[in-house]
Amino acid sequence: MEISIILLILAIIAIVKGVRIVPQGEEWVVERLGKFAGILVPGLHVINPVLSSVSYKVTTKDIILDIPEQEVITRDNAVILANAVAFIKVSNIERAVYGIENFREAMRNMVQTNLRSIIGGMDLNHALTSRDRIKAELKEAIADEALDWGLTVKSVEIQDIKPSDNMQHAMEQQASAERERVAVVTRAEGEKQSLILNAEARLEAARKDAEAQMVAAKASAEAIKMIAEAVKENNTSATFLLGDRYIQSLQKMSSSNNSKIVVLPGDVVSAVKNLVGGGK
Repeated sequence: MEISIILLILAIIAIVKGVRIVPQGEEWVVERLGKFAGILVPGLHVINPVLSSVSYKVTTKDIILDIPEQEVITRDNAVILANAVAFIKVSNIERAVYGIENFREAMRNMVQTNLRSIIGGMDLNHALTSRDRIKAELKEAIADEALDWGLTVKSVEIQDIKPSDNMQHAMEQQASAERERVAVVTRAEGEKQSLILNAEARLEAARKDAEAQMVAAKASAEAIKMIAEAVKENNTSATFLLGDRYIQSLQKMSSSNNSKIVVLPGDVVSAVKNLVGGGK
């Protein structure tokens, strides 16, 4: 009776140990006497609980690997911070389990190493504006190695790429200096244009004044010529005009409150005639 009970207990333990239910999204690696024996796909399985055991449980879902942020030095010696995320899938469980000790950590280190290498061959400006190029080169660089480990690289995304704090401060100072330089150049150009316009305005004003003076001189010459021609033919009108102007001037002088001595010629008419050349 006791032996039967013991055998029953052993049978129950064997059943419990030998029956395996693999959930959807996983595959289990079975080893027999320490050697790879097979893979259990999702569903109900019975294994030898004495000689066989489940050594590894591997997910068949897409695996998300977060690549930590790291400092990268570009070709022009600028320091930037970059991090990424990789999406991989186990395509060969036997290789993933026995080909590498820890495929997750291996992939993480490989992505970091290649990311540093790719960005290190770029200038700062290219590194900050070439995410698609970096992503494509990074995926190509790790795909073959991942395949040897039984992994498929589905996608690699650059989460963030930015200058370090010190580099960002230096870039801000450079941008500020550039804006100040542009402002100084703009002000200088404005002052230069203002001086040119003022000089052109003065030149144009001087030219107009000269033209006006020439016109006035010509008009005066024409007037003098006309007066001379008129006097030459008949000086009676000229004598009257000059005499009238002469008398008006004497009246203004006499009405002034200042002390004065007015000298009058003895013969006013003769004096006026002499002014216009008619005293001969």
